[in-house]
Amino acid sequence: MPTYNKLVRDLIPEMIQNNGKTANFRILNEDEYIVELNKKMHEELSEYETATTTMNIAEELSDLLELIHAAADYYGLSAADIEKIRSEKAKSRGSFERRIFLMDVEDH
Repeated sequence: MPTYNKLVRDLIPEMIQNNGKTANFRILNEDEYIVELNKKMHEELSEYETATTTMNIAEELSDLLELIHAAADYYGLSAADIEKIRSEKAKSRGSFERRIFLMDVEDH
């Protein structure tokens, strides 16, 4: 029997049961949830970094986006709140479109 011990999407226990298997799970408390949410973000980021096809990359980015939404919700923020801050930072500091790699800065 495989052991997972990780945060999963809400419908996973039901999907396991529909496949004729039994899943043992529990609901995390607030402190456990944010720790596991952060672990899951690292897991999905790692999977994104090793993805090799456009479809795999899209799937991993969507997983990361889902986790960002979950983290925002945990902290009482909406996706619109996050998007507003992202947009403001893009206007004031730029985005990453131009692929600029800063090597060093000299004092004058």
